Amino acid sequence: MYSLFRKILFLFDAETIHVFSLKFLSLAQSAGLLSLFLKKRIEAPVTVMGIEFPNAVGLAAGLDKNAAHIDALAQCGFGFIEVGTVTPLAQPGNKKPRLFRLVDDNAIINRMGFNNAGVDALANNIDKSNAVRQKRCVLGINIGKNKATPLENAVDDYLACMQKVYAYADYIAINISSPNTPGLRELQHGEGLTSLLTQLKSRQAELYQQYQHYVPLAVKIAPDLDADEIRDIADRLLAAKIDAVIATNTTNSRPASLVCQQLASETGGLSGQPVFELSTRVLRQLVKALDNKIPVIASGGVLSAYDAQEKIKAGASLVQIYTGFVYSGPGLIHDCAKALAGH
Repeated sequence: MYSLFRKILFLFDAETIHVFSLKFLSLAQSAGLLSLFLKKRIEAPVTVMGIEFPNAVGLAAGLDKNAAHIDALAQCGFGFIEVGTVTPLAQPGNKKPRLFRLVDDNAIINRMGFNNAGVDALANNIDKSNAVRQKRCVLGINIGKNKATPLENAVDDYLACMQKVYAYADYIAINISSPNTPGLRELQHGEGLTSLLTQLKSRQAELYQQYQHYVPLAVKIAPDLDADEIRDIADRLLAAKIDAVIATNTTNSRPASLVCQQLASETGGLSGQPVFELSTRVLRQLVKALDNKIPVIASGGVLSAYDAQEKIKAGASLVQIYTGFVYSGPGLIHDCAKALAGH
């Protein structure tokens, strides 16, 4: 059914249909119709970062930036949902068009630019979520910096977001690897990274005392890193006692194997099938460098149950999906969760 639905959806502009699809999902969910078309969530609990996840397959950040569709997405079979990236202040993001489907490559290029309604709007939406209130959904919240904030003041944006989302999140993801905010990836390197992590961990300790509840911090890194950079990042994550790493974000690279060469020239982050090998290479190197002392959440190019299994074999504790969900629908979530559960 989804393949037929997809053919119709893909006739229209990518971003327009993205917005429409989420609204349609939420409408169907609120009318009680969504469950009629979806399989029940695979229950295969796994504990990571001290959190019990219903299964090991989650939704990556970027699909539901403002946390406006949690209840509908929670019915799609995910073991966890990561919303955002959210910034302290609302911002429109980059100029449209900024989202492109490379259909023959099972891929997407986006240069959205952290378009979102701001952290207060996100918190308000989470307040309205029955799935969160009833604890039917493990919720990650992905935070970033506003485009207008100078890089030297980036930590202020992360701390401001962290302060506002701490009470709502099961874990908080620190996005320092989007290719669509100028200079952001510089935060992944050197003493700047150590300084950022140190201040985030200090604020986490303060918030733990305030709420008497520990919310883990995960750092999301890029796939466009060499072995030395990965080892350096791993050393700094270990020194700061970060709770988890998400590997990886989208890539700036364009593999020669891309079929849709005309769209390949569009700037932005490439996700989907073409990034699988690249992100899995980073995953393997990162797991080795971390020596199993910090869990890794794998994201990048998971379009089949086999792909999800390969991420786990490479050392991941959990798997996230985004582009695969767009191309294959909720059935992919069920198949991946079932495969990882050993059914």
